[in-house]
Amino acid sequence: MHFMVIRRAGNGSESPAFPPPPLLDAVPAARWLLPSDRGARLAKSAAGWTIRDGPFPAGELIAGFTIIEAASKAAALAWAQQWPVADGEGNVVIEVREAGCSGGCAGFDTEAEAQLTPYLVLLKSNRDHEEDVPVPPAVIDRMMQRNREGVAAGIVLAGEGLQPSAKGARVKFDKGRPTVVDGPFTEIKELIAGFWLIQAATRQQAYDWVMDYPYPLGPDVEIELREVYRSAAR
Repeated sequence: MHFMVIRRAGNGSESPAFPPPPLLDAVPAARWLLPSDRGARLAKSAAGWTIRDGPFPAGELIAGFTIIEAASKAAALAWAQQWPVADGEGNVVIEVREAGCSGGCAGFDTEAEAQLTPYLVLLKSNRDHEEDVPVPPAVIDRMMQRNREGVAAGIVLAGEGLQPSAKGARVKFDKGRPTVVDGPFTEIKELIAGFWLIQAATRQQAYDWVMDYPYPLGPDVEIELREVYRSAAR
């Protein structure tokens, strides 16, 4: 089984100095996000798309994530409870979410290095997703086709859906001591239903990709677009 282990924002994650070098070394496979003042939220309604620039409240954000393979939710939580105290001296919140979607969408990672600016496209959750309302197979098929087209074009680098938060949990650290809180979580605006990692030469190109994707949740859709951290060596 695959799990998305999400480091919730807060405790310095909105600082330009985040992520600290010890955290980069401790979780080398993680993808970290730049502060939300370099991001945007795109919302689709019957009137069309609107764009709102960041920053956004830290309580609604994620600071980064990694994907792990574990035999069970319990095993994934055990992994999360070893989160390094190098991150905020052990005062952080880690969310563990089971990967995949009930409609059968398949996650993927090309493992290709971004040559252009990398962006994380976060699909915000809604009530239907949290209640595990099935997505029609035709919608899943359109998504999978668009994913394949994006990979072939060199735009899309990775993507994954997430199960409802009722199947997940959070590990809250206080001075390095973990407490586990099982889902579901009531603040839906804080939750995500899936993500794509894309690359684009300009912010407008990233917007164009976001606004042209056949999302599984609708008719209203909310997307958070965040720029992904790259080390100075890249």
